[in-house]
Amino acid sequence: MSHQTGIRANEALRSFFGKCRDGGIRLVKVGIIDEELALEEYSEAKHSSWEKDYEALIKPVLKEGQPCYILFRLDSKDNTGYNWLLFTWSPELSPVRQKMLYASTKATLKMEFGAAQIKEEVFVTSMDEAGWEGYLKIKRNKDAPVPLTMAEEELAELKKTETKTDISVDSRHQTLTGVMFPLTEKAYSALGRFKNKEVNYVQLKIELDQEVIELASTADTDVNTLRKRVPESSARYHLFWFPHTHEGDYLESSIFIYSMPGYNCSIKERMLYSSCKGPLLSAMEAQLKLAMDKRLEIDSGSELTESFLQEELHPTKSLNRPKFAKPKGPQNRGGKRITKLTVGAGDGEDVDD
Repeated sequence: MSHQTGIRANEALRSFFGKCRDGGIRLVKVGIIDEELALEEYSEAKHSSWEKDYEALIKPVLKEGQPCYILFRLDSKDNTGYNWLLFTWSPELSPVRQKMLYASTKATLKMEFGAAQIKEEVFVTSMDEAGWEGYLKIKRNKDAPVPLTMAEEELAELKKTETKTDISVDSRHQTLTGVMFPLTEKAYSALGRFKNKEVNYVQLKIELDQEVIELASTADTDVNTLRKRVPESSARYHLFWFPHTHEGDYLESSIFIYSMPGYNCSIKERMLYSSCKGPLLSAMEAQLKLAMDKRLEIDSGSELTESFLQEELHPTKSLNRPKFAKPKGPQNRGGKRITKLTVGAGDGEDVDD
């Protein structure tokens, strides 16, 4: 979900956008100046193909430590006109406030220019990525499928086998993969408030004696305090809106966290939390239309760092998956066995195998 800053294009930039439709302009550099989107510079096409102009025109207009947007015209067209590429430059050494500002204003730039004409986007943080080879590498990584984690594969399999679930406050039933305990009215209401972003954190617990899912707490929570809300001696379900930036976009991702502090919990508690988790997630999605962007399982709140959540949401892609060697056989197979064979009628001799 994109966050809007209220920054708009000034009149000069809007007027210039109108001149970009005839195909003469190849590159438009846009910056945020005095809280407005403003034209910084532009270039006409130098070569017959956009690939050659990409290499020749983009890197010279970039400045270390200063983010900007670049609108780059491609050679293809559709019924709206020429297609464009949106290049977001957010160098690693630029101030955090500027990075956030440019990330939060990108949606406005697309709207002002015409989102339908922007067919591709790239996000670049270093000069090595800014050239043609860097662009091709970004393209390959975007096109490569993201490998599923073991937990995600298990969840996908779980979705295939679950029966229909119901999230009402007065039902309890068995699914193929677990038990769905009913939610109390407080828990149900809290999930609705979480969906509407009235609260950014909800903690649910299972009342073992009553066999219901109850609201444990709600609170305004950030990443630094999230870990402190995870109990050290009991299991819990947590729902958290995680605000962050990725590839120049400001995002708010919904995360479901199942915390189970190992053997500090009874066997019954471990079994019930594990059994109820899948049906609860499916029921939330089916009945409340509350689909979680990420599902995690942790042993301790200390695992919940910002870098950990970033990596779980946006895993580093690798085109070269490791190849695992066939495991070696046992080191010691035991001594050589001796069998008895009958050599001839009436006589039997022990013969080594």
